Amino acid sequence: MYIGLDLGTSGVKAIIVDDEQAVIATRTEPLTVSRPHPGWSEQDPEAWWKATQAALAGLRRDAPEAMAKVRGLGLSGQQHGAVLLDASGKVLRPCILWNDTRATNECVEFERRFPESRSICANIAMPGFTAPKLLWVARHEPEIFAATRHVLLPKAWLRYRLTGEMIEDMSDASGSLWLDVGARRWSDEALAACELHETTMPALCEGNAAAGRVKADLAREWGMTDRPVVAGGAGDNAGGAVGLGAIRPGNSFLSLGTSGVLWTTTDGLRVGTERGVHAFCHAVPDTWHQMGVTMSAAASLAWWSRVCGIDEPDLLAELPERIEEPSKAVFLPYLSGERTPHNDADIRGGFLGLSQDTDRASMTQAVLEGVAFSFRDALDGLQASGSVVSEADVIGGGSRSPRWVRILAAALDIPLHRLKNGELGGSFGAARLARMAATGEAPDTVCLPAERSETVHPDAALRDAYAERVKIYRALYPAVKAVSGRT
Repeated sequence: MYIGLDLGTSGVKAIIVDDEQAVIATRTEPLTVSRPHPGWSEQDPEAWWKATQAALAGLRRDAPEAMAKVRGLGLSGQQHGAVLLDASGKVLRPCILWNDTRATNECVEFERRFPESRSICANIAMPGFTAPKLLWVARHEPEIFAATRHVLLPKAWLRYRLTGEMIEDMSDASGSLWLDVGARRWSDEALAACELHETTMPALCEGNAAAGRVKADLAREWGMTDRPVVAGGAGDNAGGAVGLGAIRPGNSFLSLGTSGVLWTTTDGLRVGTERGVHAFCHAVPDTWHQMGVTMSAAASLAWWSRVCGIDEPDLLAELPERIEEPSKAVFLPYLSGERTPHNDADIRGGFLGLSQDTDRASMTQAVLEGVAFSFRDALDGLQASGSVVSEADVIGGGSRSPRWVRILAAALDIPLHRLKNGELGGSFGAARLARMAATGEAPDTVCLPAERSETVHPDAALRDAYAERVKIYRALYPAVKAVSGRT
């Protein structure tokens, strides 16, 4: 038996997987985000720990025999967050999250201090990444920065609580802007740009390697006969890729979660910073990946649902069963800024093309289409950097909507595959990494492809109409940029 533990922004999800890779039990505990100022996004790491304890205690109640046989535990989780610890391991301040945009100015400063950062760290400095956050803390909270002795990403901090070890995997470390992504080691130059040293950072390992064991008292508390080995784990997207079996060059998927990701696996480092494409290490050895990221994917629909005061399924039910033409309205999904291709934390979204005849269903359709067009930006960025994405699996909560998947297939002009279980995501990948760490099995043996339930091919008429609408969508960016500010 193997546990996959996924530390998300909205909750901690824990699953137990058996030797046949069947899910025996699942538990999810909710989390909330604090936004003390516009553009800020924080969480208390102690809330992660309480949610983790509750989730694992729930698994023990639900499946005590399975918990007793757990041999390995894997971690996946939200990337880029900065957990700052003092010399005793005490958390010094709330974690600054991946979608926090306060460090925009510090991105410029980081690249000024480290001009080779884009070639070595393989990414543009963006406020969501970890390094600019530390420069912000040094400037605005100097007493906190002076007391900082360790910097951990969210799931590495969770490992620290589980095992007492400070260890991070390559995929998550790639999103810090402190990793030499090609060499798979910390960059002394990148750390020096933030007045840090390698001793501040956790040790590095591959995602399928053993990286500590669950503390004895915790293992007893959760009904485990032995102390499970804890795998290196993965950042959330790499965990999803492992869960899908997307570990071979050319494997691609689209994650329609809170944020949106278009991923493709590569056999070497392929940098695409010109269009804001991310290039990270994969969670398995000698493998890398590229991804285009849109900040508000399913979050856009969730926002619209809150504004309307209507649940998302009810909003979607107002749409025709088969979308025949684009909405007359256009939605720009820049609710939290945008990464690919703009690297713009200040841009803000909105509706355009509204008239007296515009109804709620038209605006809901425009939201789905706006997110699809942002994925088209990601696809074009990947292709411009040399990656070929000819098809993709679809995962995440948004994949439940056949309408949305059909819109996406037409906007991207590629076949999209819906999966029989497209929402396990990072937790299932984490369980697979736990198995490899415990047994020594090879990734090709464990990371089998996900089972598909349906292939959605692009509708020719809708594809052609969206090709024209994407031109309008892109032309609107400069105008919206002119009126956007830090809000």
